[in-house]
Amino acid sequence: MREDKGIFYRIDWVVVGLYLTLVFIGWLNIYAAVYNDTHNQIADLSQKYGKQMIFILAAILLAMGILIIDPKFFSQFAWFIYGFFLFMLVIVIFSGREVAGSKGWFAIGGFGIQPAEFAKMATVLALAKYLGTLDVSLAKFRSLVIASAIILVPALVVFLQHDTGSAIVFLTLVIVLYRAGLTGFVPLAFIVLPVLGILALVLPKVVLVAVLLMAAGGFYFFSNRKLRTNLLIIAAFMGALGFVFSVDYSVNHILEPHQRNRIHVLLGQDVDLRGAGYNVNQSLIAIGSGKFFGKGFLQGTQTKYNFVPEQSTDFIFCTVGEEWGFLGSAVLVILYMGLFIRLILMAERQRSRFSRLYGYGVASILFFHFAINIGMTLGLVPVIGIPLPYVSYGGSSLWAFTVLLFIFIRQDSYHYELV
Repeated sequence: MREDKGIFYRIDWVVVGLYLTLVFIGWLNIYAAVYNDTHNQIADLSQKYGKQMIFILAAILLAMGILIIDPKFFSQFAWFIYGFFLFMLVIVIFSGREVAGSKGWFAIGGFGIQPAEFAKMATVLALAKYLGTLDVSLAKFRSLVIASAIILVPALVVFLQHDTGSAIVFLTLVIVLYRAGLTGFVPLAFIVLPVLGILALVLPKVVLVAVLLMAAGGFYFFSNRKLRTNLLIIAAFMGALGFVFSVDYSVNHILEPHQRNRIHVLLGQDVDLRGAGYNVNQSLIAIGSGKFFGKGFLQGTQTKYNFVPEQSTDFIFCTVGEEWGFLGSAVLVILYMGLFIRLILMAERQRSRFSRLYGYGVASILFFHFAINIGMTLGLVPVIGIPLPYVSYGGSSLWAFTVLLFIFIRQDSYHYELV
């Protein structure tokens, strides 16, 4: 057994540096988003940027605490952590407070804690623990059902809290299933179905049926035409057909009215610049007004006069676009892409199957938040209310994303020993 050389032994400083840079950029833009002349002290705890400083300090302490813990702890206690946060998700439905229509927050003093954010980390741990077991193979139906249940149970509970955005995040863990050996057909379906859903809302059903028939015919023509292959093509066609005809019902009877309105506005079926489309319209104005170099720090008019609601949280990217322009926005995107690429490289060098799959889970969740959050501000996807990792205001999201990332950093520091 090698001698313990401290908490900073073999730490991947590239990832730590990217983390600290994103956190600093986040605080800087939160300061700009809520700045006013009467409250200009950076440590003013009555303002969001003052509170965020406390959240950041606490996050750094959490990170250092994780680096002290034996990396095997997270594998050994993965099921306990998963069960604990699943229990918290259920409890908060009955005893939590409602924020923005979602009853998913515990009120602690003047702060709120959202268990759903931490449940994402716990689900990645449990999924990696299960898939890392030697006798588990996703080629077996039983293993696939159990792995799917690990993801879908917390997603369903979060959905019952009326937090559709966070519930959808769990589904991105299909990438972990793919890395663990699941056929590529399932991840492909996750890409195709949203596109098919959008087409079902904007095109006549007869056109879609004709397209599906041609696609099925094409697959049949280029396939080996064996019985099993033919049955798969027929099943996929029937499933897609059923999905197409269920979209209208789902949108009109399952989604909340504000969610339905946002989808209609996004697809151009409604124009509601004072209602469902207000946030996105103001967001596009703010980002577009920044042009290439931006208006400068604290010089954003859309930011300063609060035209964009939730500008320090879900729409924080507007502040970046307005004050730092295309150049600043591009730098932020490059930093995120650098983080994602580094995480994948780290995941691939793990000797432990648990650590490798956990790394893919971290990258999947962070990337989904990044892509959807920025997509919301640009009007490319419906507004579902999820934060931009390490940049948006909020203690729960910052702490949960910090724990999620630093558990993997800790695992990676021992990747030569863990098998």
